[in-house]
Amino acid sequence: MIIVANQPIELVRSDWSAFAWHWLQQLQNSPTVYTYQSMHHLHFEWTLRESLVDAAEALDRSGVSFASFEKSRCNPAYWNRNDQGGFELRVEVTPAEGIRDIWKNGHLYAFECATATVIVLYGGVLGSIREDDFNSLFRNLLLYDWHYDSDLRLTEKNGSDSALPGDVLYFKNPDVSPETPEWQGENTIMLREDLYYGHGIGIASGEEIIRSLNQNRIPRSTVSAYLMDTVIYPDFLYLSRYAKNSNANSQTASSTPVLPGQLYVRIGGSRYLRT
Repeated sequence: MIIVANQPIELVRSDWSAFAWHWLQQLQNSPTVYTYQSMHHLHFEWTLRESLVDAAEALDRSGVSFASFEKSRCNPAYWNRNDQGGFELRVEVTPAEGIRDIWKNGHLYAFECATATVIVLYGGVLGSIREDDFNSLFRNLLLYDWHYDSDLRLTEKNGSDSALPGDVLYFKNPDVSPETPEWQGENTIMLREDLYYGHGIGIASGEEIIRSLNQNRIPRSTVSAYLMDTVIYPDFLYLSRYAKNSNANSQTASSTPVLPGQLYVRIGGSRYLRT
């Protein structure tokens, strides 16, 4: 069931893309209650989810390569590679220009799967909000592992069985071989039912990702890789204030309200919304 502004709603097919309509029908018919503060909030979440899926599929086609931090590379016209193998945005380049170049000149880039996942998150958001706001929110970008700007406001919850397109999920390989530590797991973006994008593996089903990870276990291991229950996604409500179709002058700088049953917490340098 979908609740908007504390009221059940009737969806109108013409208001939605085919992608959003397919999923909204499933949510509407589900016993789980999905709550949104407004129709703007609902529309934006599904615009961003579709943009995240598009960004992941396009990154898979872009020509980017998989590499460890030691062997990572980037386009020096847009990024400076630091000693840790991360990419620091050049001062004369806007965040939007730097992010777009990864898809445009993918053959110049190589990185591991955590960095790829954050890149997809930035790319999806860039496709959904006003470019000036993107540049303001995400200036001084660093692409390195799971480092990300706090304005993504990544939200973490349990429940991989109810994950939605655009969500980040992790396949863990607990018996990874010490000879291939880069395959200790695979960060993925969910594209649709049982289909994921994981950098280094590509677009594959959950079973195919597990099979690939299992090929990089210690000898004679009987412990299989598996999909963890954690689901991560950006704060759709917060980011909706910057939506392309919204009035910039009407947006406030106040924090996103925390709904009942939710709690913001900090883990290290990361800020998560736990539900």
